[in-house]
Amino acid sequence: MSSSQLLVTISGALLIGWVVWYFFLAGRRGAVARASGDGIQRVRIDVQGGYTPSEVHVAAGRPVRLEFFRNETNPCTEELVLPAFGVRTWLAPHAATPVEFTPAVPGTYDFSCGMGMVHGQLVVEPAA
Repeated sequence: MSSSQLLVTISGALLIGWVVWYFFLAGRRGAVARASGDGIQRVRIDVQGGYTPSEVHVAAGRPVRLEFFRNETNPCTEELVLPAFGVRTWLAPHAATPVEFTPAVPGTYDFSCGMGMVHGQLVVEPAA
């Protein structure tokens, strides 16, 4: 293998590693929903090139209200899909869009943009 082929191979491997890190691992911060006086678990999720926090923990059997604040006009993030709970909704730019449901079964559920490029997770934990 020539030095130029070796350089291209190493560069390609580094680029693949960066893509995996950027799209699947970077910015994975979690948040735990807190129940308010009305018993609804609430979390604000900022949408700007990704979801922050990208991992949300809630308790099973209690109502959840996720408030997606889309702080951009990028068409990739204009739609939210949370298939396990039948959610498919448009997120208005520079505004909060509430998504409400009650998760019954503990588990990890993915949510994403309509194109499947931006990802987050909802972790439903057993009720205490």
